Amino acid sequence: MKKAVLIVNPSSGNEEAKKYSGQARKKLEQFFDEVEVRETEKGGDATKFAREAAEAKADSVFAMGGDGTVNEAISGLAEQDYRPKFGFFPLGTVNDLGRSLNIPMDPKEAIASFDSERKTSLDIGKINEDYFMNIVSVGSIPEAISDVDVEEKTKFGKLAYFVNGVKEVFNDENYHFTLEIDGEKTEIESSAVVIVLTRTIGGFTHIVPEAKNNDGNLYLLYLKDQSITDRLKSVPDIIKGVDQSTENIGYTPFKEGRLTVKEDADLHPSVDGDEGPELPLSFKVLPQHLEVYCGAE
Repeated sequence: MKKAVLIVNPSSGNEEAKKYSGQARKKLEQFFDEVEVRETEKGGDATKFAREAAEAKADSVFAMGGDGTVNEAISGLAEQDYRPKFGFFPLGTVNDLGRSLNIPMDPKEAIASFDSERKTSLDIGKINEDYFMNIVSVGSIPEAISDVDVEEKTKFGKLAYFVNGVKEVFNDENYHFTLEIDGEKTEIESSAVVIVLTRTIGGFTHIVPEAKNNDGNLYLLYLKDQSITDRLKSVPDIIKGVDQSTENIGYTPFKEGRLTVKEDADLHPSVDGDEGPELPLSFKVLPQHLEVYCGAE
């Protein structure tokens, strides 16, 4: 008997999860003998529910919510010897992983178009003892972006991230980092260091056009900025997509690395849009770690 567990965050998507969870359940019942719906009440519930589904040998686990809910569910599966197939119905503001997997951003369309035959493998990243599915960002600009509150996200969508990021461009603060990438050490000065798994950042597709969901790589990007002028010079490179280092942006595909900051800086890295662990940070990729449901090409 094939069982699916649907993990729903009722507060996601301006509390639209309750509206769509019944539709999702009915759709999944076309493909599975049993569908169990579990609603989260607090942070960590999605991780717990996904872990319990894996321990019970469920065939598939689905998440309905934003990037944070999806991250939690993936984290619950990541350490398990038996990992159910994973799928999700996006409800949040950005949904970078959904975009990279060609899943429709409209919840109703995402549910209606689900097909259990469409699957692919997915790399996930490990940061210290946590996991990420899309992006880790460190620095003054990433901190400003991660400080966008729920009300702003609901009202303005991904534009809220863009506006906060632009505001921080005119802040002169940057940091001295030490990077160890696949055994090679580099000293850099930057306001923003980003490690990504997919081509999509902040809802904007093809910023890292070389990145694939299952290529076994992490991708490092950082601004080579020592002034506001340097920061502004990097914008055209970002807009056209980054596939090599330029005068304004550093770029390196890698497998494993470590990031430390020289100053006694109170930096809070953002992991898939939520606050992550304190520096120093260790990274590695877990290649093709999950089998996931995807959208049509």
